[in-house]
Amino acid sequence: MKKAKLFGLGAVALTAALVLGACGGGKGGTDSTDSSGSASGKTDAEHSVILVTDIGGTDDRSFNQSAWEGLQAWGEEHGLSKGPGGFDYIQSNDASQYTTNVDSAVSSGFKTVFGIGYLLKDSIAAGAAANPDVNFGLIDDVIEGQDNVVSATFKDHEAAYLAGVAAAYTTKTDKLGFIGGEEGPVIDRFQAGFEKGVADAAKELKKDIKVEVKYAASFGDPAKGKALAASMYQNGADIIYHASGGTGNGVFQEATALNEAGDKDKVWVIGVDSDQQAEGEYTNKKTGEKDNFTLTSTLKGVGAAVKDISNRALDGKFPGGEHLVYGLKDGGVDLTDGYLTDEAKAAVEAAKEKIIAGDIEIPEAPTK
Repeated sequence: MKKAKLFGLGAVALTAALVLGACGGGKGGTDSTDSSGSASGKTDAEHSVILVTDIGGTDDRSFNQSAWEGLQAWGEEHGLSKGPGGFDYIQSNDASQYTTNVDSAVSSGFKTVFGIGYLLKDSIAAGAAANPDVNFGLIDDVIEGQDNVVSATFKDHEAAYLAGVAAAYTTKTDKLGFIGGEEGPVIDRFQAGFEKGVADAAKELKKDIKVEVKYAASFGDPAKGKALAASMYQNGADIIYHASGGTGNGVFQEATALNEAGDKDKVWVIGVDSDQQAEGEYTNKKTGEKDNFTLTSTLKGVGAAVKDISNRALDGKFPGGEHLVYGLKDGGVDLTDGYLTDEAKAAVEAAKEKIIAGDIEIPEAPTK
């Protein structure tokens, strides 16, 4: 594989791809129409693009949704229709469907096929080996030695570090939570960055702040996410950072229930991959006041990466065999201001400058 290189999305591209609103595509992306009305566009089989999602789906308000919104924006920008010969997605409802869905994408005639998430690595590698004339892209992992595959990864630990700083400067209980989807190198980066950010900020604040870590063993289990969040909040955590895709919907559900009841102090959630501020809206049933509990969100330019690679393919410059790395320095990851205090924002900004300057070393795996 060609040498990995950093790639800048730019602020405008990142914002456009990530903050497109909280409505995702429906289940079953192979329908011929969608709410955008894009079915009336043209077809261009030679430059058609399709996503194969992991089990989170395009309405996970996170990783897969960001990818789909980016592809929708790309398709609409070029006047393409949703469906064969244009752009589309296939939703995986179970891991056993990954290989079948990749094969279906190829047999439907799409020229570029993306696997959204590291769980599709083996299926994308197999599909690429069997179909050398088709372009393949893998998000969140690396496939080496295949010239028709581009790999895109993100420095998630950098954005997660900023989330850790924000949480440390906000917590009142000095107890925080981290909920991951499935254990592995990608979510390791989120956990390690968050824990390091908390630890460094706690040292600055001269406080002892604890982080409780739990994994749901799934990116598509909101009920498990809700149960884990309930346990953490009950144990005294007042802020939970989730890196769990659709499982995180349950974290938001639990925080909504607790905050709406208004019986205890406010609890917070830190969103992931896209701006999840809308998920934190609630009404206190005792006071009738509207409020929001999404403290901030780490941003990941999944949609912008999909759009960028699709544009390169359209221009006849598909970056096959390359590993593109999207980091904080280049605008590939970031943190929203959300509801951070001025003190927390200043601390985050200072940390961001140090990371970009190379003055902070952030681990990519948690300490065992």
